[in-house]
Amino acid sequence: MSQQYAKDQPEGFKNRVQNIAIVGVSGNVGEYMAKSLLQTGMHHVTAVTRADSPSLANMPAGLTIKKVNYDDPSTLIDALTGQDVLIITMAVTAPPDTQDKLIDAAAAAGVPWILPNEYSSDPTNESMQKDILLGDGRVKARQRIERLGVSSWIGFCCSFWYEYSLAAAAGTFGFDFAGKNLTLYDEGTTRINATTWEQCGRAAAALLSLKVLPEDPTDKAPTLSMFRNDHMYVSSFLVSQRDMFESVLRVSGDKEDAWTVRHEDVRERYRAGVEEMKAGDRMGFVKLLYARVFFPGDGDYESKRGLHNDILGLPKEDFDEATKRALDIVARGGPWVPERR
Repeated sequence: MSQQYAKDQPEGFKNRVQNIAIVGVSGNVGEYMAKSLLQTGMHHVTAVTRADSPSLANMPAGLTIKKVNYDDPSTLIDALTGQDVLIITMAVTAPPDTQDKLIDAAAAAGVPWILPNEYSSDPTNESMQKDILLGDGRVKARQRIERLGVSSWIGFCCSFWYEYSLAAAAGTFGFDFAGKNLTLYDEGTTRINATTWEQCGRAAAALLSLKVLPEDPTDKAPTLSMFRNDHMYVSSFLVSQRDMFESVLRVSGDKEDAWTVRHEDVRERYRAGVEEMKAGDRMGFVKLLYARVFFPGDGDYESKRGLHNDILGLPKEDFDEATKRALDIVARGGPWVPERR
């Protein structure tokens, strides 16, 4: 497609998106996105939520709330009519056809932009995406959007959420805080990208605050159209498990010898996770997912793809401050993980 300019668009064209609908505002990343978007003062944010959702009282102030029934497409279309952007954030445990219903409703409502439910590591690493059992569904979602021919998609590549993954369980970044046990994958020196919830929120707000198109050929500022049917790469840190451990020790004041550290071959760990999942253990999926991204070289998309942090004006973050937030989550009982459901 040849470059388009705002000056050539028909009368009534808006060169900024304003109305943003978010599915999953009561979840972790959705809440941070909603808050960041509201803080811009440029956006009207709507939470699309099930009518029977128990979390309506916990929504950020300033939201419009639209209640829907996923078995009634008309409610979805009604909620999305007039929206410029649909952001989908859902747990992997959501019914598999939920996103399809939202994509179809967005097309029927004429929503120009969709951020589908991705939030993962490098989507162009096809072997890794296949191995983590999520890639095929993500590709099909993007293809569905393009096939319907109404909306454009933007993939949100942020890898694992740092605070969640550090605090969640030993199956994620390998930390068992209750027992002070740490499992290092191989030597624990493989670096991967990880992003905080706050940075994800800022990235969504910065992206959706860009102009849709350049004003004219002289306008070289970044635009939303730069990301049309493509991926946005953001990150807070490129870190190893050993980097995390050193940060945990600094923040907590623990001595290293207070912890029991063991090593596990990361490929064997991945295979074990696959077998556990096949046997019906939901934590097996968590194990295989994290282990696979820690295969040497695969979790570092920053070195291969580059980042859009600077284009979006994202700040440099304090690693120890992020670790402290994770330890605060641990102190409050930890985040949701499948075994605790």
